[in-house]
Amino acid sequence: MIRFAGLLLLAASAAWGQFEVTEATIAQVHEAMKAGKLTCRELVRQYLRRIDAYDKNGPAINSLVVVNPRAEEEAAELDRRFAAGGLTGPLHCVPVIVKDNFETTGLQSADGALAFQGYIAKEDATQVKRLKDAGALVLAKSNMAEWAFSPYETVNSILPGYTRNPYALDRVTAGSSGGTAASVAASLGLVGMGSDTGNSIRGPSSHQALVGIRSTMGLTSRAGVFPLSLLADIAGPMTRTVEDAARVFQVVVGPDPRDPVTAQAGAHLPRDYVAALDRNGLRGATLGVLRQAYERPTADPEVMSVFEAAIEDLRRAGAKVVDPAAVEGLDQIRRSRDAGPCMGFKYDLNHFLAERGDAVPLHDLAAILQSRRFYPNVQGRLESAEKGPENGPDSAACKAEMEYREKFRQAVLATMDRLKLDAFVYPTWSNPPRLIGDLNTPHGDNSQVFSPTTGFPAINVPMGYTRGQLPAGMTIYGRPWSEPLLIKLSYAYEQATHHRRPPASTPVLR
Repeated sequence: MIRFAGLLLLAASAAWGQFEVTEATIAQVHEAMKAGKLTCRELVRQYLRRIDAYDKNGPAINSLVVVNPRAEEEAAELDRRFAAGGLTGPLHCVPVIVKDNFETTGLQSADGALAFQGYIAKEDATQVKRLKDAGALVLAKSNMAEWAFSPYETVNSILPGYTRNPYALDRVTAGSSGGTAASVAASLGLVGMGSDTGNSIRGPSSHQALVGIRSTMGLTSRAGVFPLSLLADIAGPMTRTVEDAARVFQVVVGPDPRDPVTAQAGAHLPRDYVAALDRNGLRGATLGVLRQAYERPTADPEVMSVFEAAIEDLRRAGAKVVDPAAVEGLDQIRRSRDAGPCMGFKYDLNHFLAERGDAVPLHDLAAILQSRRFYPNVQGRLESAEKGPENGPDSAACKAEMEYREKFRQAVLATMDRLKLDAFVYPTWSNPPRLIGDLNTPHGDNSQVFSPTTGFPAINVPMGYTRGQLPAGMTIYGRPWSEPLLIKLSYAYEQATHHRRPPASTPVLR
C-alpha cells in the first residue's frame, strides 16, 4: 500500500472534491486541467497553503528563501491563456522550486549568501527561461549551502537555521541543493531545479527519495547559475518521479550561446526523453556494479543491504548484472594526478561577477571577504580560495587537469566496452543522512568522483529506506550523451519497485 501512496492520495482527494497536490505529477495536473477540474490558480494556491503550513510552521522544513509574491497573478494569466488556447506548453502551470543560485528575474538570487541579499538579476538563467517559455512558473527560490560549498548540509548566512529533512526532522538534506530536495519531497512545489558540482543534485535526491539528473557536460546550460567550479558544474531537475524528470529535462537541454560548453549539444538533439519511458527498459540491459565508487570500511550495513536488494530487483526486471565491474588502471590514474588547482571558485566567480558589472552588489571574492557577510563556517574556504592562484584555462595546471580527466574518461569507456555495459550502478551514498550538526560520523558521499571527473551523466533513483524511514538512492551512471538510455533504465527500475513514498511530517492538508 505504501508503494502506491501517491495514487491513494489522489483517490482520496477525489472523494472530497479537490485535486490533491501531494505527490501529484505533471501529467495528473494537466489531465485535471483539461477535464475542467483544476485551474492554475487553484493549483498554486494549494502549494502556497502547504508552504505556509510546513515550511516555516509545523515541522518547519525551512527549505525556501523567497516565495514568489506574484505567483497567483502569474497563475491567473496562465488560466486566461489556457482558456483561449489550451496548454501553453509542455510545462503549462508547473510550479517550480528553483535553487537560490539560479538568476531569476523579479526574485532574489543570492547564492545563499548574505553578501548578495537583495540581488535581482536582469536576465533569467537559461534553464529558468526555458522553463518559463514552456509554461512553467517559478513558485519559490530554495535554500542552499552557501556558495554551494557543502555537500553535507544546507545552511547559510541568508536564512537562519538548517533546512530539515522531511523524512526525519533531525536529519540533514545533504547539500548544496538541499532546499530544493526538501521542498519537492514535501510537495511544496511540483518539481525543482538544482545544481551539481560534485554531488548536489544526486545527493539531496538520494536523501529525500527523489529522482535527480546530472547530465552529460555540455548538454545543459549553466548560464546564469552562480559558479562553484565550471569544470564540473551542472544544473538540472529534481523531481518525485522519473517521468517528471524526463519532462523537465526535455525542456532545459540544448545549446546556448551564453555557455560555450554546450556547443556540442546540438549534435545530440533533438531527443525525445519522454519517449524513453519504458517499463520493460531493463530487459536485456547489462549493468556493472561499480564497487570502486562505494566500498569503504565505514559503509553502513543497512545501506549495503538495501543496495544488494536493488541489484536483485534489477535482475528480476530483466537486467544482466556484472559484479564487480572494475575500472582497470584507475588507482594508477588517480595517483598520477599532480597539478595545482585549475580555475575553480575564485576564477569562475570573479569572471561571473565581472560580467554583471554594477548590477551586483560586490564585484569579486576579495570584496566578499572584506564585507564579512557570510556564514562563519565558510570563512576558511573563502580565504583559501582568495589566497590561491587563479590558473586560467591556458595554465599548466589546467592542461595537466585536462589530461588527467581524459585518462579517467578513457579508462571508464574501456571498461564499459570490455564488459559490454549499458551503465554502472552504485549506492549514491554509503551511509544514511546524518543528524543535523554532525560533521564527524562517516558521510558516505559516493558522487564526487566518477560523473564530475568524466563529465558523463548520472541519475539518482530511490532504492529504499534504512532505519525504517531514511531514504537511500541508487546512481545509474553511463556513457556521454546516453541520457535516453539512463532514463529508460531508471524508469523501468522505478516502475518495478515503487520505492518513493511521501514523508510523514508533511501530510495532506484537510
